[in-house]
Amino acid sequence: METYQFTVIIERQPEGEYLVTVPALPGCFTEGRTLEEARLMAADAMRAYCASLRQHGEPIPVESLEEQFIGRMTVALESA
Repeated sequence: METYQFTVIIERQPEGEYLVTVPALPGCFTEGRTLEEARLMAADAMRAYCASLRQHGEPIPVESLEEQFIGRMTVALESA
């Protein structure tokens, strides 16, 4: 069994649900009512996405951690 590791972004929405995106897999989105459900749904979505890539003879993307930044940034704005 091959394993792949992908960056996953899970954001709580104003309605309370969690939206999941996988930047390396364009169009791979899912959501969950709880953080744990969102994580489980993300794993299912990534497996299905990668299975579809294989079925269509396309390569599974490999992320380079050197080419990304995930963190918080502070931005100063002029006063209104």
